[in-house]
Amino acid sequence: MALPVSPLAPKSYPDLPAIAGVRFATAEAGIKYKNRTDVLLCAFEEGTVVAGVLTRSRCPSAAVDWCRERLGAGKARGLLVTSGNATAFTGVKGRTSVAASAAYAAEALGCSTNEIFLASTGVIGEPLDPQKFAGVTKDMSSRLMGAPWMEPAKAIMTTDTFPKLASATVEFDGVPVSISGIAKGSGMIAPDMATMLSFIFTDAPVDAKVLQGLLQPQIEKSFNSITVDSDTSTSDTCLVFATGKAAIAPVTDAGDPRAQVFAEALGDVLHELAVLVVRDGEGATKLVTVTVEGAESDKSAFRIAQSIANSPLVKTAIAGEDANWGRVVMAVGKAGEAADRDKLCIAFGHITVAENGERSPGYDEAATSAYMRNQELEIRVGLGLGAGAATVYTCDLTHGYIAINGDYRS
Repeated sequence: MALPVSPLAPKSYPDLPAIAGVRFATAEAGIKYKNRTDVLLCAFEEGTVVAGVLTRSRCPSAAVDWCRERLGAGKARGLLVTSGNATAFTGVKGRTSVAASAAYAAEALGCSTNEIFLASTGVIGEPLDPQKFAGVTKDMSSRLMGAPWMEPAKAIMTTDTFPKLASATVEFDGVPVSISGIAKGSGMIAPDMATMLSFIFTDAPVDAKVLQGLLQPQIEKSFNSITVDSDTSTSDTCLVFATGKAAIAPVTDAGDPRAQVFAEALGDVLHELAVLVVRDGEGATKLVTVTVEGAESDKSAFRIAQSIANSPLVKTAIAGEDANWGRVVMAVGKAGEAADRDKLCIAFGHITVAENGERSPGYDEAATSAYMRNQELEIRVGLGLGAGAATVYTCDLTHGYIAINGDYRS
């Protein structure tokens, strides 16, 4: 049964431009869901390079292993994405399944299996019959197109309630370079690399090694800075495909000034997709930005922000619109990072609720409670110990999360 669309869903969706050298098609293979697309096939023209980051889970899916073994070559001609089954924890069957799936995709696109990248999301522990893709991939290869992007974004959804799309354009010497991305994610979100699945496409002519170097720092500020439920997926995958079709000189050196401009635009797309994932957190009704400042280091600030953002007590208080700043104090204290109780300052939005180790003298319960009724909230924590700062995005924890996950496999 379809889930109601998140109240935090965007009011409109961007019309992503076609990317030269990228075509795609979607299909229904009946992997888990009925009467909806669940397979995406992307075809890339020869010369396309790829970079990516994958889950650091010690129990990765077979599709993640497949990508990890092929990323080093930096070449791609195809991408096959399936939703409803994670091909995870299925042993030899999983490895056999992804190899067969890649073979079907390679045959359909006329390339080597080593140039096919795979991603899967969904139920863990259920074998996936690759025969489902035998005819599907051939059919999709006969109707590839460059737009609209809404169909690929929908095909990779699982418990997502809305598709996630973002784009950016930068100009070099008057020549536009496009970056378009899609993502899926709603639960099992506390990435340790990227989100559950995210795919970025650009016509920029960027060397594969340079692209890989530009990607990781942007991941840290986007997908690695979100959490829905503190759980890291076995399938986390973020891949960037660069076709090189834009009519500019290739970027072959990370020291090229254009590399940083491109990286910033790439980061904007990743950040927008990451926040959309939090907006679609399972059962979410509030988007929460947690900012920690004055820590001993950025890393320390990030760990404290994560502690706050992942706390079930903090998240349920937010769901109940309760200005319970004591739970924030608790989360700071348990983080295992340097903190001085008597220097601590906590604010909800523009309202300071605690400072100098106690409730703020100017605390106004009515004003704070009114603020907590907003759909978008900010929690700010000042430690007064140094210059370290970090921001993590999260959502509240509601009965809806339990309802969705209590019968996920049924």
